[in-house]
Amino acid sequence: MQKVYSVGQVNAYIKNMFVQDFVLNRISVRGEVSNCKYHTSGHIYFSLKDSAGAMACVMFASARKGLAFRLSDGQQVVVQGSVSVYERDGRYQLYAQTIRQDGAGILYERYLRLKEELEEMGMFAPEYKKEIPAYVSRLGVVTAPTGAAVRDIINIARRRNPGIQIILYPAKVQGEGAAESVAEGIQTLDSLGVDVIIAGRGGGSIEDLWAFNEELVARAIFGCGTPLISAVGHETDVTIADFVADLRAPTPSAAAELAVADMSAVVSRLSEYGRRISRSFEYRLESAKQRKQQMMMRLRYVSPTQKLWEMQQRLAEDEDRLRRGMNERLGQEKHRLEVYIEKLKGLSPLEKLSSGYSVAAVPGQGRVWTVKQVKAGDPLRVYLSDGYIESRAETVFPAAPEGFEKGEADGEDRGKGKNPGGRVSGTGENSLGAGR
Repeated sequence: MQKVYSVGQVNAYIKNMFVQDFVLNRISVRGEVSNCKYHTSGHIYFSLKDSAGAMACVMFASARKGLAFRLSDGQQVVVQGSVSVYERDGRYQLYAQTIRQDGAGILYERYLRLKEELEEMGMFAPEYKKEIPAYVSRLGVVTAPTGAAVRDIINIARRRNPGIQIILYPAKVQGEGAAESVAEGIQTLDSLGVDVIIAGRGGGSIEDLWAFNEELVARAIFGCGTPLISAVGHETDVTIADFVADLRAPTPSAAAELAVADMSAVVSRLSEYGRRISRSFEYRLESAKQRKQQMMMRLRYVSPTQKLWEMQQRLAEDEDRLRRGMNERLGQEKHRLEVYIEKLKGLSPLEKLSSGYSVAAVPGQGRVWTVKQVKAGDPLRVYLSDGYIESRAETVFPAAPEGFEKGEADGEDRGKGKNPGGRVSGTGENSLGAGR
């Protein structure tokens, strides 16, 4: 009877056959990656396939140092490792030790290694990046003399600034000698003193763009004293030149927009700034005028000139009031004086004389006040308003003559222009002497 084996025995036997096979213990397999999965444990599970078939693969976390890039579906790779049987499932799989990209993948590995080396050297450090000038008058361009890239750069630059000067260095950007041509173009334009350099080309495969991944070009960009914009390929294409350049543009067209200011927008902004400045100046001027008026008003209260003027005004007003007061007082005093004059006239002997009275006097003895001073025969001098009369007392009456008190002597005698026969003209009470 034929011997019967268990499943585990068969799988173990097959595994042993794989282990003893020298070729399967160290084998390299080329294929396309599919069903790639990164497990939380750190293991990577994927399949390799080609037109003839597929095989399961696994890279354990301990072997991940043999992978220099992130594995993804669709990549063409070469996997080196060993083929063995996973006994639990009874299927064989390739246990990967190293994985490298095939064809373009080799270039990609070179790209990663150079990128790591240059980064360690500090060539990507931000402190070495130069600022792109805001306004450019001379633009240098390193690219192929024909193609969409150069046309886009020239058209956009001149549309944004019609007066810009563009200096083109016609470089070889693909194939043998391309890196040397690009590096030489950068150095040449740098020596010409342009304001900004754009170095780049249109899109393509990694092989087409490889000149911009060469160390020679990277060092030319790093040593360039002129600000440089890298514009290689499309937005998804990233080269070593992009990391070293002062600024990376996703496309050549975008590089022209970043390098050349839109002069129409600049003119518009300047016009707006001018309007703002004008409004601000008018506002400040009006504010200054208002402050000046306020300060002038304040100065009037504290200025010595203003104080002097106010004092002069007050003095003038006081002088005017004083003059009016003096004139008024003078008028009052003048009126009083006139009253006094009139009163004095009533008491003045001359006024009495002019009113028809006379004054009798004894020569050498003075005025006669009473009849007791005169006796018959005494000489008398009678003073009138217009002179005096020499006479002699004939008779002395101790009382007023008859009819004198009635005014007869005064009225009649004055009318006749006579004095009664050398008599005393009147008593002391009725003569000017009564006012002594």
